[in-house]
Amino acid sequence: MVKVLRSTILDAPCDDVWAVLRDFNGHDRWHPAVAESRIERNEISDRIGCVRRFRLADGSELREQLLTLSDLEQSFSYCLLDTPVPLFNYVAHVRLFPVTDGDRTFWEWESRFDTPAGQQDALRDLVGDGIYSAGFEAIRDHLGAA
Repeated sequence: MVKVLRSTILDAPCDDVWAVLRDFNGHDRWHPAVAESRIERNEISDRIGCVRRFRLADGSELREQLLTLSDLEQSFSYCLLDTPVPLFNYVAHVRLFPVTDGDRTFWEWESRFDTPAGQQDALRDLVGDGIYSAGFEAIRDHLGAA
């Protein structure tokens, strides 16, 4: 099993960051890899079990399901249902923590998944750099919190 853990500190209050990340269907408005997204069956985007279907900039389509969402802990978890990338049993967690020195946000994004033999390093880098680190930079730009 592969584990990916990335974290960063944003120069923005947790509530501001959470207001963006909390929308399980909003990543097409801030993540550069996501071209469009919608929640299936017209469900609301904060309902546990809802499924988002989205298309990446390269045309690939994915489906992810919201597993947990906590406003109190400013966290959520989701899993991959369908993806063209060989990530199996993929479950990810996003957590925000306040950094009281300067009213900033500590953002942790982690996942665990299985891959075909020999692809662990490449897929770890794809997820960690191409999704998580790129997402951190995109939120900085989105919030003007460089």
